Amino acid sequence: MKVMSKPASRQNKPASRQNKPASRQNKPAVRSRAFRTPGGLSVRLDVRAFTVVVLLLVAALAASVVLIGTGDFPIPAADVLRTLAGNGDAGQEFIVNELRLPRVLVGLLVGASLGLGGALFQSISRNPLGSPDVLGLGQGATAGALVMIVLFSGSATQVALGALVGGLATGLAIYLLAWKRGVHGYRLVLVGIGVSAIVTAVNGYLLTKADLVDAARAVVWMTGSLNGRDWSQVWPLLVMCAVLVPLVLGNARGLRMMEMGDDVSYALGVRVERVRLLLMVSAVLLTAGATAAAGPVSFVALTAPQLARRLTRSPGPNLVPSLCMGATLLIVADWASQRAFGADQLPVGVVTGVLGGVYLLWLLVTERKAGRV
Repeated sequence: MKVMSKPASRQNKPASRQNKPASRQNKPAVRSRAFRTPGGLSVRLDVRAFTVVVLLLVAALAASVVLIGTGDFPIPAADVLRTLAGNGDAGQEFIVNELRLPRVLVGLLVGASLGLGGALFQSISRNPLGSPDVLGLGQGATAGALVMIVLFSGSATQVALGALVGGLATGLAIYLLAWKRGVHGYRLVLVGIGVSAIVTAVNGYLLTKADLVDAARAVVWMTGSLNGRDWSQVWPLLVMCAVLVPLVLGNARGLRMMEMGDDVSYALGVRVERVRLLLMVSAVLLTAGATAAAGPVSFVALTAPQLARRLTRSPGPNLVPSLCMGATLLIVADWASQRAFGADQLPVGVVTGVLGGVYLLWLLVTERKAGRV
């Protein structure tokens, strides 16, 4: 009996050990929570994504306050907040409300537009390189602006309108050339790269035909900068975002379904080509409007959606996190350029171009190791 009791007691030990993983498996990580509104609508909220969005908004607002206080006449953050509340002196109100606040608002709106536009293009093309920088939309907007500068010596408003028209025309050309029973990811990227090369050559030709003054003006605009931005750039951007952002977010469910393939989307009741065309037009308008306001600020549209996806760790287009990430990136880059090189010494497009180029190289190496490039 004693001999038999020992193996029996030993046999009971693995059973008790097997129960431990089962108890651990009963505690899954909480990624989302469901809420019910007073109207009876059930809403599921991704906790991590919501936390990332809130932190990015706080970072963007904090960086904006610090950026407003940065310049030849520094203002402490407490005085900036007091002036924004209407309690500053006359000198601070002029500097904050008339000179620096419009520049910061343009930076926030441009970064948000580029981040959202980049997320749309990457989701539609299902390719991390499907960015307006790679597809040639920025180059197309630059071509429109150069035409107004070099050929017509246009004003700032005319240059902005030319950039908007150039971006829309380039987006339409890419869509038509990539169409073959629909628009698919790799074909869209390849056509965009080809169009980008052609438009870049046209831009070089236009610069060779410009006189010295117009060429210098064109090069400054092509760098991408927030210097000298005022309320005349804020209001068009604000109206554009107020119209396009709700339109895009209203079609976010269809975009999420489209990432599973056109056949699955059709089966789920999504009008694929209608949604794709609507979102592509919105992305082109967002990118062209941002370029018209601040010039071709490089790589924000490429890096913001990727960084947002890595922070949220959630599938799907991540539209709102990308929007917030783009605004935060551009404001922080502008603040860094002023802190490192002094006010108005280094355009923000140079900073984003350097950082974005490094990120693009890292992304290509990562995709190559994964066997996707």
